[in-house]
Amino acid sequence: MTLTRRGFFRTTAGVLGGSALALSPGLQRVLAAPQARYRRYDVASPQGQRMLVSYARGIQAMLNKPASDPLNWFRNAFVHFLDCPHGNWWFYVWHRGYIGHFERTIRRLSGDPEFTLPFWDWTTHPEVPVSLFNGVLKPTDEAFAPYTSNLFVFTDFIKPALQAYWNGLSNAQRKQLDTRGFHSLDEAWNGVLGINNEGDDKGKVSVGDMAFAITCGARYPTLANRGLSPIGTTIAPPTVSAGLAVTAYYDADLTNSFTSVKTASHEAAPQGKAFFSILEGQPHNTLHNYMGGIVDTKTNPGPFGNMSNNLSPVDPIFFLHHANMDRLWTVWTQRQRAAGLPVEPTGADRDLFMAEPLLFFVDAEGKSVSATAAEYFSTEAFNYDYAPGFGSDQPSPSQRLTAQAPAQVFQGVLNNGRVKVQVPIRQIDSHLKGASASNLLVVVTIQRPMGLGASRSFNVLVNAPADLTTAGQDSPYLAGTVSFFGPPMGGHGSGHPSTPTSTSFAVVLPRTLKALNQRQGLGQNDSLPLEIRVVPSDGSQAEPTLLQGAAIHSR
Repeated sequence: MTLTRRGFFRTTAGVLGGSALALSPGLQRVLAAPQARYRRYDVASPQGQRMLVSYARGIQAMLNKPASDPLNWFRNAFVHFLDCPHGNWWFYVWHRGYIGHFERTIRRLSGDPEFTLPFWDWTTHPEVPVSLFNGVLKPTDEAFAPYTSNLFVFTDFIKPALQAYWNGLSNAQRKQLDTRGFHSLDEAWNGVLGINNEGDDKGKVSVGDMAFAITCGARYPTLANRGLSPIGTTIAPPTVSAGLAVTAYYDADLTNSFTSVKTASHEAAPQGKAFFSILEGQPHNTLHNYMGGIVDTKTNPGPFGNMSNNLSPVDPIFFLHHANMDRLWTVWTQRQRAAGLPVEPTGADRDLFMAEPLLFFVDAEGKSVSATAAEYFSTEAFNYDYAPGFGSDQPSPSQRLTAQAPAQVFQGVLNNGRVKVQVPIRQIDSHLKGASASNLLVVVTIQRPMGLGASRSFNVLVNAPADLTTAGQDSPYLAGTVSFFGPPMGGHGSGHPSTPTSTSFAVVLPRTLKALNQRQGLGQNDSLPLEIRVVPSDGSQAEPTLLQGAAIHSR
């Protein structure tokens, strides 16, 4: 009988009832840090820089392959375009499978048997790595021009090969694409062109929703303008720490869920209310949008760069970004195990989640892979671990929960696009003291705009002047920024035109927020009124009509 390390943990936890007290610190460390064949390094480290050399060789090899080869660079990006889940609870496991197979492909094609994907720790290093502006590591390089110099060139190169691929799809694959809203390649190709398939804007073109990006516009940041200060709050330690502080893989309560909302299929849009997890709705989505150039849609309505849409893997930085998202999942998993808490969905949710078929991956030999979510849930699937990065040394939930009071929710009252919430001064003082066990989060619920060229990024304002319609990252009125990823087309997560949803996001209230530090003589037994608004980040909308509700959560 063979018992894997993961299986041993599950058996041990079952025998001991999942109690953190029953596991010795030494055993916790063993379970939390299995020895892996491969290690992924911070791109800023010497090891990570060495990996970029092999990465560039592998990218060039994929660019050189014909469009008929599943390992062609653009064909690989279309796996993400056709199948990727965003805004639902399969986000992490699907992307683990995707970047895992990609890593093996680069390992083979680069000739480097030790290659591993570097991760971009944007919390520690809030700027685009300089090395990612070298050669084929940037999508604006001349090596991409023979394929992406314009839309006609790209179409002639890739669409015939995609049609041949589409004609050979299995019934199971076609069924999943039907769920997504892709009933033919032409319907899917509309996403490349920015053409709406459904809703009031069916057949209309929104250049901001084009998945294709011309070579010279494939990435927004430049070597001279590579800082991430415009999205600073979304990748900052308070936001990422809050995303790691939750104690359930999935929970209907957004403030305690590591993943986004539960759906019936990874291809399906949420039904009714939806939510993004803290890490997906903020660092993941906002960095994608910023890298693609969604900064000021009021003056620049698109087209945008690769990272802003579902052909985002055309930009090599995609894989470093998602390696970091995957690393944060492993950090969270290690902390859960050290505390004796579940690392998987629980009860009937686990069966539903693990059985989900993932049918579009391609292995390092270019062969189609059919698998289930269960096969990619552990890093053992690709036998890797991570070098330390932000969050690795944060306290486990058992340490954090020791001093944590029961969560409290203070509901707001919606009136004329504003929500007013009364929050006890005692809760605010606890938050301002910076205790690891106390965080105040504002949960905002909004309706995503569905019109052509609609905003994707929104600022959450607290006690802001009535005439303030946007705010910079250093504004004393800005609680944070939340974003949707990709266009509201097909079945791409929340915002599906045929199934309108309200979508919730959770934002940690900054301790520098002006409203929290002005008491006007209020005592410890009083409450502080907070007025919350949500406005497009680019100021494109004069009145805040998007907000559907808000509440303050004390966790």
